[in-house]
Amino acid sequence: MCLISFAWQPGTPMPLRLMGNRDEFHARPTAPLGVWKDNPKLFGGRDLEAGGSWLAARRGGIVATLTNVRDLQLSMPPGAPSRGELVANALQCGDIEAWLITLSEGEALRYAGFNLLVATPTRLWHLHRGRNHLALNEVAPGVHGLSNANLNSPWPKLLHVRSALEHTLSQPDPTQTWPTALQRAMQNPQEAAVEELPDTGVGLELERQLSAAFIVGERYGTRATSWLTLDSHGHIEITEQRFGPLGRFEGETTLALPSDSLESTS
Repeated sequence: MCLISFAWQPGTPMPLRLMGNRDEFHARPTAPLGVWKDNPKLFGGRDLEAGGSWLAARRGGIVATLTNVRDLQLSMPPGAPSRGELVANALQCGDIEAWLITLSEGEALRYAGFNLLVATPTRLWHLHRGRNHLALNEVAPGVHGLSNANLNSPWPKLLHVRSALEHTLSQPDPTQTWPTALQRAMQNPQEAAVEELPDTGVGLELERQLSAAFIVGERYGTRATSWLTLDSHGHIEITEQRFGPLGRFEGETTLALPSDSLESTS
């Protein structure tokens, strides 16, 4: 993912609502949202080049998602593995907290910069690996945003989608407005004003292009908008909308785990 907005409300019937955009080169081979053939307990989209994912879940109520950190001064370690494998590893490890602690104690430095979110119905962890900062924290209840910097860094598109989710949750019955209002914000192609742009070292022209929540391009752009809910019983529902070059709509899939069985509509 490159942009995520989520509401963490532990102790309620719906602890997690999350939506995110995956921005990537259109030529990179990708499998759509589905059950993973090599591990039927996992489901999500999949990067066919490196085998990892940007958003996936496991039967029983575990969700993992990832954003890259955009910082040209953060050097890539020699032979660094794909960051997408962190999502797959989070869903397959025996002790999530112990695994995350190991990463936070230095193992994460093997990777280029990233943010990793891992959720169960009762806990939500955020692991940030930046240039000078490696930290693991439990996320406080509330509405949050995550892009290619640290949690809640005030980038314009992050503020916009977080505000849209806050508006959804302020309604008398959020289930009537979820996910429509946030989806509109996530799929907004408007670029930020120059004076609002962050400086991540990529140059003004690219910084402007990347400032849009929904990036439209011939070679690179938003390839998927995904949203999910995780309820207090561990039931997960996830929808993925896919897009091709210049934002062309290419399909939608919904998967649900109401109990031990998997239901799918495409």
